[in-house]
Amino acid sequence: MAHKNKENYSPYKARREQANQQTSASQKPADLKGVHKKPEKIYTANEANDRLADIFRNHEFNCTHEERMKLAHFYELLMKNQEHRNFTRLLKLRDVAIKHFIDCLILTDLVEIKFPLIDVGTGPGFPGIPLKIRYPKEKILLGEGVQKRVEFLKHVREEMKLENLDIIGRNINEHFVYPVNGVITRAVEDISNTLRNTMSCVQVGGEVYFMKGPGVDPEIESAVQNFSEFYKLKHNISYDLPKTENHRRLVVFEKIKNAPLPEEEDNDILLNDSI
Repeated sequence: MAHKNKENYSPYKARREQANQQTSASQKPADLKGVHKKPEKIYTANEANDRLADIFRNHEFNCTHEERMKLAHFYELLMKNQEHRNFTRLLKLRDVAIKHFIDCLILTDLVEIKFPLIDVGTGPGFPGIPLKIRYPKEKILLGEGVQKRVEFLKHVREEMKLENLDIIGRNINEHFVYPVNGVITRAVEDISNTLRNTMSCVQVGGEVYFMKGPGVDPEIESAVQNFSEFYKLKHNISYDLPKTENHRRLVVFEKIKNAPLPEEEDNDILLNDSI
């Protein structure tokens, strides 16, 4: 005859409770997916411009007064939308200035960007919008598949009166064949995947710019091994954001040969998704 558990003790439930407690203790609120952080303070464009001037000077970053005013305007639009939508984890002006604006524009001191240029996986506009501010007359395309970000990019383009800027409301894949001379990405996608997805649009002699962290060597090795027929590694530049301990790597591949075009897909050939 089985004896009842008079204390109502369950070893299985005890193990589950212990595991849940350990998980909760090790998981910080910032680590939880879906957490929407809002900025504590949003500076006006004029206020942000003054503060950007100090931040850029302290970090030995040069830009014109006109560029800084437009970056300040972009900051204000980004933070106002951040109150309702989760676009960036950087909410303080200093962090936005260093890790978004300087991070996006410093590469123009390292290499000569080729245009037309498409920013693949631009998110809320990085690095595409800062680059458009620096190169207002050049053709830039922003590729983004998340609709709420696409709506924000349209809003930025209208509010800031940015011309010669196309927004591609879709993910860029191997069926996107609109011809460009440059591809840039700050997304976390593997280098090989981006080279594959942009194979049909990059022209021979064009370049693909990867804004990466310092641990990118395995990706480079894999890309060189898998795509040596069509691309060659042109630049592999290690650098720091000035006056910080933020280490970066700029990796550039040059297109040397075209690959056969993939079979056509409806609405996937030119700029049918451009807005």
